[in-house]
Amino acid sequence: MDRHQAMETYVRVVESGSFSAAARLLRVGQPAVSKTVAALEARLGVRLLARSTRRLMPTDAGQAYYERALRALAEADEAEFAARGLGRGLEGRLRVCAPVTFARLHLAPKLGGFLSVYPKLSLDLVMDDRNIDLLSENIDVALRMGALADSTLAARKISSSARYVVASKAYLAAHGAPKTPADLLKHDAVIYAQAAGGDEWRFRKGSAETSVRMQSRIAFTAAEGVREAVKAGLGLAIVSRWMMAPELATGEVAPVLQDWRLPDIDLWAVFPTGRMPSARAKAFVDWFALALRESEGP
Repeated sequence: MDRHQAMETYVRVVESGSFSAAARLLRVGQPAVSKTVAALEARLGVRLLARSTRRLMPTDAGQAYYERALRALAEADEAEFAARGLGRGLEGRLRVCAPVTFARLHLAPKLGGFLSVYPKLSLDLVMDDRNIDLLSENIDVALRMGALADSTLAARKISSSARYVVASKAYLAAHGAPKTPADLLKHDAVIYAQAAGGDEWRFRKGSAETSVRMQSRIAFTAAEGVREAVKAGLGLAIVSRWMMAPELATGEVAPVLQDWRLPDIDLWAVFPTGRMPSARAKAFVDWFALALRESEGP
């Protein structure tokens, strides 16, 4: 195994915390990973890893090597990208993470266009509504919505979406539509229990602001659950235009309280902390920002 591969293997071990996890990410056997790290330690003449209670941790020498290896891998990636030029020169595997519903509706259907532009590139799409650890999962770039809780994250804003309080036609026929935010307390609510959701609903109308803390019998950790519950008539929910684009277009669900505005929600491309964004990741973000903008129209 050459030095570039050895560095990449070591970096994956540090970020995932074990030989077995790194092997899964690299799609090789665990013995191969262990052998590579052992050979690297022998060549360098230092111990790079120490085992803590539950995971492998870098020694002082191992941490210094890890930080330099990250830079070297990123610089090598950039050098190849620049030498080969944009487009067909990009190759390797890209790992992208995105919320399930957003990926299903707005990313997966467009990926054929990305892969046709970069025919030598392979892509893993990790679909999860949680903010997973990008380093341990070897994610190159994640799409995330809402305010970024960690100000140290390297991120690029891609777009923003309006948000609405919505309900199914059947629910509104049975319960009526709220006329003011205070009326929401008389209604059933469906809560999206992630950072981009929550039970405090904030509204603005001109210079007036108000908020309502909803009491709900049902909450979901995935937007797919919110979508299905709203369509089944289980209550009102706050959704982004992205979350229920098909149903809003057909009128299956309808917005209420349209005189009151909810804060928009932002879509971000987030890169792993401490690692330079790869050329593959930056190319993906550039492509998706344009593809999303074109699909949404003016």
